[in-house]
Parts: sequence; structure tokens; C-alpha cells
Amino acid sequence: MEGIHGISHFFFYIYHWSMKVTLLLGSTSDTAFAQKIADTLKEFDVPSEVVVASAHKVPEKVVELIRTLNADPQPQVVITVVGMSNGLGGVAAGSSIHPVITCPPAQSLEEYQVDLHSSLRMPSDVPVMTVLHPKNAALAAVRILAEGNPALQKKVLERIEKIKAGY
Repeated sequence: MEGIHGISHFFFYIYHWSMKVTLLLGSTSDTAFAQKIADTLKEFDVPSEVVVASAHKVPEKVVELIRTLNADPQPQVVITVVGMSNGLGGVAAGSSIHPVITCPPAQSLEEYQVDLHSSLRMPSDVPVMTVLHPKNAALAAVRILAEGNPALQKKVLERIEKIKAGY
């Protein structure tokens, strides 16, 4: 019985300590913006991967990616990075069992005004969270993942205390 107990603890450990964030980009032109998110995730040792798949141009690729992510049991968050008409955030959130955050990479105030509305106006049952600043999008994902990870919670608390100490 002792061996089985140890194995179950091993799988519990692996399940609760592995995690990831998928950065889903609408275009390769969003790569530099997404890198800001990835850099913040690295500060917390949260792995990320970048996938480029336009919901308008290759919707089948987006749907297949979400199916793959849904089959993966590890805790994870999807962050979509897409400007213009944000179909990507909605398509991802409409089928994903994982939290979806969208972070539009607007270059100007005019772009923000258009891109923000396409990110905020989602139909019912399509829960997309919109975060405008790339660092804050990463921090939101980290805090979501920290809910089930005491070591990550400690890192979040340390960061909060460091920020507070600067004031």
C-alpha cells in the first residue's frame, strides 16, 4: 500500500506544480507585444508557448488548438493577443475550459478605441477577460494559476510586498 500512496502523491505533485500559459496571437505582427507578456511570466517561472492562429483566416486551427488545450489536464490560462476585430478571444473562450484573457496590442488611442470595444463586447456565455497592459495580463494569469499552487502564491505575495516597499 505504501508504494501506491507514494505514486499518488507523485502524480498529485506533478499535476499541481506544472502549468502553462498559451499566448495565442492573431498575427506574427503581434509577436513583440506578446514577448512583453512572456517576459513577465518568466519572472515567475511560468512557462508559456506562442501559437499564431487567426480566428478569421484559420478558424479550424484555433478550434483544434482549444481542443488540444482542453484535453491537457495541467492548470493553464490562454492569453489572446489580437487587434482589430477580436474574433480570436471569443472563439477561444467560447470553447475553452480554461480562463481566457485578451490583451489587444493597440499602437494608438484610435486603435484602442476600436480594439477595446471588439474585446469587451462578447456574447453571453463567452467569458473573455480583457486586460490592456501586457504586464498586467501576465500578472492576472499568474494569479489565476497561483490559486492552486502555494509556491506561486508565495512569489506573487513577494512581488506585491516588493512593489509596496517602493512607496
